[in-house]
Amino acid sequence: MSNYVYLVPLFPLIGFLINGLARRSLSRSLSGAIGTVVIGASFVVSLMIFFQVKQVGFEPVTVPVFSFIQAGKLNVAFAFLVDPLSVLFLLIITGVGFLIHLYSTAYMKEESAPDFAKYFSYLNLFVFSMLLLVLGSNYIILFIGWEGVGLCSYLLIGYWFKNIDYGNAAKKAFIMNRIGDFGFLIAIFALFNEFGTLDFAEIFKQAPTVSTATITAITLLLFVGATGKSAQIPLYTWLPDAMAGPTPVSALIHAATMVTAGIYMIARSHVLYNLAPVSQTVVAITGTATILLAALIAVKQNDIKKVLAYSTVSQLGYMFLGLGVGAYTEAVFHVLTHAFFKALLFLCAGSVIHAMSGEQDIRSMGGLKKYLPITHITFLIGCLAIAGIPPFSGFFSKDEILTAAYGKNPLYYVFGVAGAAITAFYMFRLYATTFLGSFRGSEKQQHHLHESPLAMTLPLVVLAFFAATAGFLGIPEVFAKHANWLGQFLEPVLAGGAAQPESIASSTEWLLMGISTGLVLVVVGYALPRFRKHPELEEPRGLGKWMRDKFYVDEIYDALIVKPLNALADFFNQVIEKKVIDGLVNGTGRLVQYSSRQLRYLQSGQVGAYVLLMVIGMVLLFVVQLFLRK
Repeated sequence: MSNYVYLVPLFPLIGFLINGLARRSLSRSLSGAIGTVVIGASFVVSLMIFFQVKQVGFEPVTVPVFSFIQAGKLNVAFAFLVDPLSVLFLLIITGVGFLIHLYSTAYMKEESAPDFAKYFSYLNLFVFSMLLLVLGSNYIILFIGWEGVGLCSYLLIGYWFKNIDYGNAAKKAFIMNRIGDFGFLIAIFALFNEFGTLDFAEIFKQAPTVSTATITAITLLLFVGATGKSAQIPLYTWLPDAMAGPTPVSALIHAATMVTAGIYMIARSHVLYNLAPVSQTVVAITGTATILLAALIAVKQNDIKKVLAYSTVSQLGYMFLGLGVGAYTEAVFHVLTHAFFKALLFLCAGSVIHAMSGEQDIRSMGGLKKYLPITHITFLIGCLAIAGIPPFSGFFSKDEILTAAYGKNPLYYVFGVAGAAITAFYMFRLYATTFLGSFRGSEKQQHHLHESPLAMTLPLVVLAFFAATAGFLGIPEVFAKHANWLGQFLEPVLAGGAAQPESIASSTEWLLMGISTGLVLVVVGYALPRFRKHPELEEPRGLGKWMRDKFYVDEIYDALIVKPLNALADFFNQVIEKKVIDGLVNGTGRLVQYSSRQLRYLQSGQVGAYVLLMVIGMVLLFVVQLFLRK
């Protein structure tokens, strides 16, 4: 079945072409059905491949499609790699992606038929690009998918492009990702220069023979790309602004596609990172700093989607912390659990916004529990999962990362636990302010309140189930020997030759889990009654104002980078382009016109004058000939 892996990205590509080319001819129901069914078909094929891959003794399979680039020593095949890591990501992308597409059929029903079809064509292209990214057997195919998701994020974030702010958010995402992609591109050139190939298997085989300095430089450049795509310091500010797109787009970006690309790329390149301890340290420190910074900002956000956006940035920090300490399986495990509970939380937020007639400010909500019962209970499950409360999924994946971090450096654990406590605080602030207490919106909004249709609530129920139970796929060894199914499944890819995180005693591991869980429960016990009775309706002051204003990072970037670049661009436009370049072009034209006007006086119509000019010309030619002979 693995030889038919090309069908997985092919189905979304077909959906993109049909909806994109025939968007003016398709009805909303038909275009939605096409866009959703093709992702469902990809999920079915992915599931069949998964059952084949999980068989004992399965060897990674490279499926060639065609010869892509042949130039000198460069020979790049358009080929797909089927192994446990790629197949796990296939299931995440197509499974969660299918639910988001199904949800979109109801959420986007107000769009006109052509726009509705265009939306689904973009969504299908997004999924196609991400599938290409995780299936590529070399860095070139990975990079094509990498750039594809960047393009699709621009199209979908700016989907309502007539709103200038939304268009600016799309441009911001596109440009900041290009900064990271530049580092990734240089890394690809360096890889080819050093190894003479871009194929994963060949590079990883030769890697131990290359100097540590070279590997360190390459891995740091790869990490620059990852910081852009997966929104880490300093290239994280585009992701919160990506909320400008429709809510299902936010769910797709944050849970199943774009932001997980950086984690996948580093996990796939783990052989290189194991040979570059400096790069690992940089990854771990960056992830840890991102955990805390984004979590603190989320505490004072009042837009329901902005809270979840900064939550994503923080949770991605945990994944990078795991990668940085060599806990690659644990980082991928958190990708899996995060995909479920973050998609769930965003789609629940969309259900709330749908019921509130477009309102996103949680200060205008409250008391929605009785109006939106399904949304309420599924949102609560998502909050329990992301807060890391046992036995919900986030508990297992986050605590495995924290335990591995403690084994590497106890400071990582301390900062990670602090981030977990802050996460529990802002998530239950969000939950209590939105669903508990009394309703604070307008009478018109209250009259409109109702539960979402089945096409929206069904994905919530399915995602809530997995958000609650997916953690049991990776039960730590301290609970039961040989119970970590996910670790065993990924072991052929991520454990072979990899530097494993330092092991710690079982008693210490129990203590670490107890500390983090106890702290989270205390925070939840404080936040729930606090914000149910007294939601924050006033503007914050002091440190709270700094947190609300995102520590002015956007303003600092604007002052140090955006405004100087705009001034430079204006200088080139007004001086270089208009005065110098236009001056040369227009001056040349005016010179030709002036010369033509003067030369026309030579056409006098008098034969004597023409004879005189002939004589003068002959004399000049004679003089020139004399000089040439000398």
